[in-house]
Amino acid sequence: MTGTRLTKLFREFFESERTGGLLLIFFTVASVIISNTSLSPGYLHFWHLNADLSFGSVHLDHSIGHWVNDGLMSIFFLLVGLEIERELYIGELTDFKRALLPIVAAIGGMLVPAAIHFLFNQGSPTQAGIGIPMATDIAFALGILSLLGNKVPASVKIFLTALAIIDDLGAVLIIAIFYTRGFSLLYFIAAMAVFAGLLLLNRLKVTRLVFYIVPGIFMWYFMMQSGIHATVSGVLLAFAVPFPKKAADHDNPSYRLQHLLHKPVAFLILPIFAMANTGIELGSGWYNSLLTKNSLGILLGLVAGKPLGVLLFCALSVRAGWCSLPGDMKWGQLLGAGLLAGIGFTMSIFITNLAFEDADLVGFSKISILAASILASLFGFFFLAAQKNKTTSL
Repeated sequence: MTGTRLTKLFREFFESERTGGLLLIFFTVASVIISNTSLSPGYLHFWHLNADLSFGSVHLDHSIGHWVNDGLMSIFFLLVGLEIERELYIGELTDFKRALLPIVAAIGGMLVPAAIHFLFNQGSPTQAGIGIPMATDIAFALGILSLLGNKVPASVKIFLTALAIIDDLGAVLIIAIFYTRGFSLLYFIAAMAVFAGLLLLNRLKVTRLVFYIVPGIFMWYFMMQSGIHATVSGVLLAFAVPFPKKAADHDNPSYRLQHLLHKPVAFLILPIFAMANTGIELGSGWYNSLLTKNSLGILLGLVAGKPLGVLLFCALSVRAGWCSLPGDMKWGQLLGAGLLAGIGFTMSIFITNLAFEDADLVGFSKISILAASILASLFGFFFLAAQKNKTTSL
């Protein structure tokens, strides 16, 4: 029964992420094209329009783009947290021995790209971008992987999914620790107090989602006011929502919320995020920006650092006897998954917005992320397609 549920959950997740990834590609291309036509001024101005919200004495004055990044993306991070929770309870991360391979891969895939960016940007103002090439975009990567169909075994899809989920958790921690601005202890304590209350509800076996969602909105507000990025509250809320392992799907609050959010996130939130953050005007000589130290750190970090880190850390852990490859996965396929992990996109763009304030630097960084994601997509796709029926060893 558990295996059947797991298969159903993973298939639903993979199908949603695959379609969402293809939509993400479409809207990204559309956004870049629009930004370089006569429609550009109005299109770019739209995302900077103020959209005020007032609730009694609470007044929130932010641009539409800001609401997308701090509001809608909090829902995306809530889904990410629910996916991590699922994997911890009934997925690939349940058994430590089985989970160790994607955990090690994710760690290598974060540390090596960060080291590459640091080598290029040490001691410069762009050093703050060290977190940009550490991220993997689940939707985009699985969207490309889905194009290969049955040319890759299920173990590769599960491995890449688990790697990307762990990678997202690492990105959340990086955002919370290193990209905090104007920290307010009072609001942070208020956010943590709400979180503690939610954990208490969990312990008391309260399963009605409304008792988690409403306080979660307050936690989001307090977190935003604390200086820690508001999206962190989405992951905290996910971990507070109960996940009774033996409950049927319709009685599992975490599963119900995850199921409810999958399509809105894949088909609405991520496409809107892509359009709000990829309005990049490619002026004459834009390609010269790819040769700056920051851009090289991003490009090489994602395209070369990701697969190198994944392969190196996995090879060392397998040689040490800590873990092993799944029976139907070959080393070449693992390297191919590492190449696709170099698609940073959503999380990389998100971290870029936090790392830099200079508009030109943000724009050049996004160009580098787009270029790196395209290269990683092509390299990963064709490399994995060529692995069919090959046997490789290490």
